[in-house]
Amino acid sequence: MNDLALLLTPEGRALLEEVRDTDPARELAVATRLRREHPADLVSAALGQARLRQRAVVKFGAEDARRMFFTPNGVEQSTRASVAAYRARRFADLGVTSVADLCCGIGGDAIALARAGIRVLAVDRDPLTAAAARANADALGLAGLIEVREADVAEVDTAGYDAVFVDPARRGGRGRIFDPEAYSPPLSWAVSAARRAPRAAALKIAPGIPHEAVPEDAGAEWISDGGDVKEAVLWFGTEPGAVRATLLPGPRTLLSRGLPDPDVRPPGRYLYEPDGAVIRAHLVAEVADEVDGGLLDATIAYVTSDTLRPTPYATAYEITDHLPFNVKKLKALLRERQVGNLTVKKRGSAVEPEELRRKVKPQGPHAATVFLTRVAGAPAMLVGHPAQV
Repeated sequence: MNDLALLLTPEGRALLEEVRDTDPARELAVATRLRREHPADLVSAALGQARLRQRAVVKFGAEDARRMFFTPNGVEQSTRASVAAYRARRFADLGVTSVADLCCGIGGDAIALARAGIRVLAVDRDPLTAAAARANADALGLAGLIEVREADVAEVDTAGYDAVFVDPARRGGRGRIFDPEAYSPPLSWAVSAARRAPRAAALKIAPGIPHEAVPEDAGAEWISDGGDVKEAVLWFGTEPGAVRATLLPGPRTLLSRGLPDPDVRPPGRYLYEPDGAVIRAHLVAEVADEVDGGLLDATIAYVTSDTLRPTPYATAYEITDHLPFNVKKLKALLRERQVGNLTVKKRGSAVEPEELRRKVKPQGPHAATVFLTRVAGAPAMLVGHPAQV
């Protein structure tokens, strides 16, 4: 709290601007120089904040990150700005004009909601985190739409808000928490709060949540950004039972049609690697239907087809070789093809990509991708390259 208070003073703000682009390798020299003119605790706070802002650029973009205030946990656990903006648009499209953002953290989601024109009550029980959220609302010119309250979310009355958004803490002293009832607050409490919302509610949860744990009156959405799965969200008051995968940028959304599992078939000319959000949402069958394909193996999310059809929900590869798992044969094939740039992907194989690279020692001017997987239960290697769609 003292560090943040120091940084919010005129001297602190000026020092933050001065150290903004400090190279971590030069931090000690910069600190030594600045301590001749500024208090040591202020210099340490400014350099620490500069490091956090540099880390935050990947989530918030350079323009916002250089003005915002962060805590170490805030940088690590806050929602990526692109994901928060997408969710805020969904709320706005539902006609929501006010949201109670419970467990708001440093305010990433509150900022996105306010920028969508939504009035926000942002609540967090940690004093430093709440202070950072308040400072961020002010720094980004959104204080008129964001009220930050330091409180236990269980004691906050949300009756005056159209919607509720809850982002429970999913990390503890020993790392990531996998039991939803061990979240803070527990998922059951968050579900109860969501059901009381007049118009809509969204609960941010871990992408690995079992589908059977999704309440019957909720819709479930898995979100990826740039191919990386970021989170899952339970939506209330929208489409009960709906399952979707949303890919950013875009957004592009694939809805479940309740299709049965695809048939297993021999490898075709093309292999499709579904986006992680599609896999988490159990929508591989929808992708297989789009590309007129089947599965290489009943337990693995690789789709194969003789047809090349562009789809945003999977990356297509043209397969040139299908081999039983044999490192010597693969090494000989790569040497014959003069492959030096080798991408190794695996699903259903215990072999690590780096281990395989060391054994085959790729050399040459050409590139290839090898998939370590199973075909109808048997270990296999499929060699190919990204398809030209």
